[in-house]
This record gives sequence, C-alpha cells and structure tokens, in this order.
Amino acid sequence: MKYTKSLYPIVKKESLGKNLVKIDILCPDIANAAQPGQFVHILPEGMTLRRPISICNIDKENAVLTIVFEVKQEGTERIANKNKGENLDILGPLGHGFTLKPEAEKVILIGGGIGNPPMLTLAKYYGSKATVISGFRSAECVILQDEFKNTGAETILCTDNGTSGRKALVTEPLKELIKNNNIDAVYACGPTPMLKFIAAIANEADVFCEVSMEERMGCGIGACLVCACKLKKEGKDVMGHVCKDGPVFSSKEVQW
Repeated sequence: MKYTKSLYPIVKKESLGKNLVKIDILCPDIANAAQPGQFVHILPEGMTLRRPISICNIDKENAVLTIVFEVKQEGTERIANKNKGENLDILGPLGHGFTLKPEAEKVILIGGGIGNPPMLTLAKYYGSKATVISGFRSAECVILQDEFKNTGAETILCTDNGTSGRKALVTEPLKELIKNNNIDAVYACGPTPMLKFIAAIANEADVFCEVSMEERMGCGIGACLVCACKLKKEGKDVMGHVCKDGPVFSSKEVQW
C-alpha cells in the first residue's frame, strides 16, 4: 500500500447543513493516487488519534480532494473548525476502493446518510449508466443531490419521514430496479443494517455487489485491531481489517 503523510492546505470550506461540512484540500500526491472508495486519515490538531473520512471527490487535474463529514465529537469538530488557508495533517489515500467495471451498462449506487459522499466519485465515473439512490432521515439532512444530477446519473431520493423525495427505505427502489432491469453492479455505503439488506437483495439476484463498511479505526493501516471484521474467504471464516482489507468488500464475503 502506497500512501503519503503530510500537511495540506484547505482551499475551500462550506457548511452543507447542521453539523455537515465540506472541505476541499490541495494535496497533489494523494489526489493523483486516490481511487473511488478510498479514505484519508486526518489528525485533529492537539489530538493523538486520526479520524477516517471517506473521499467524496477526486479532482486530479487541479490536485484537489473533497471530503464531506458529519461533526460528531471533539475530533471531527476540530477538523471542521479549520479554515481556508490552514493545513490539515493527512495520511492517505488508504484502503481498497471500489472495483470499477468499464463494461457495465447499468449500475446502482446507494448511499445512506453520511454514506452518500463516497458515491459521488462513482457517479462521476459511470455518468448516465448509474442510478443513485440516496437515503436520509429527513429533508434537512439531504446533501449532494445537485452534484449527483450533474454527473448525468438518474437520482432517487428517499427519506425516512417523507419530507423530501420518496418516503421509503433505499432497499425499496433497489428491489424495483433489480426486478425490472438488467443490473451489472450495485455499490453501497452506509450503516451496517442497511448494507446487510442491500447485500441480501443483490446476492439473491446474483448481481455483483460491493459495500463500503463504516467502522472506528485506530491506525488506519492494519497495525492495530480496532476495526477488525469477520469475513468469509475461500469458504473459510477469517478476521480482516476494515482499514486494510476494505473499506470496500464484496457483499458475499462479509459475515453479517
């Protein structure tokens, strides 16, 4: 695994809503090496443990990475408090990303909550071949819909309470699309219960499916045991690491 650790300047920062922050970072070496589905490990100023944040957008031409994250505790709050021109201590790109299928004609990208940002890089790759299903709790949580539409992808918005888009779980339009179309691939990122149901639907239909797992991490490179997960490989139960072996896994190898 090749990665870089250095200080990189923030070139743009904006709020996307309550506790949701978008930051553009000038980091030529990481942007050049990054692939859809990978993440960066950011060290909040004055703290000892890094925070894993998925890559939302990769602009290789301008050497800029975009991250979108939710402010939950002190670590992410310190990152969010950084302003344009200030530096972030970043290690990356880390992890294994999504398997890109240039021959695919129809793919489905599914994001749940803060699992939506990693889908944008895939939407840009597949364009009009993609249908993006975005799930959120309510209207005030909805993000990145214009960005998804600008890729040329079809978009389906779902909210738990019906305050925006369709009142449904993301699995409902997924079932409809798989039933009525020849789907070549399904990609998903979000809460584990959501991924479990998506994997079951795709596996039952024998559709290629990859899921990006969310997990707390310590080192981010597989040296510690914080993000251990149960996998099945070659018919055997094994332990893996979300940071090193993932965060993207085949839906068939995760032990739900």
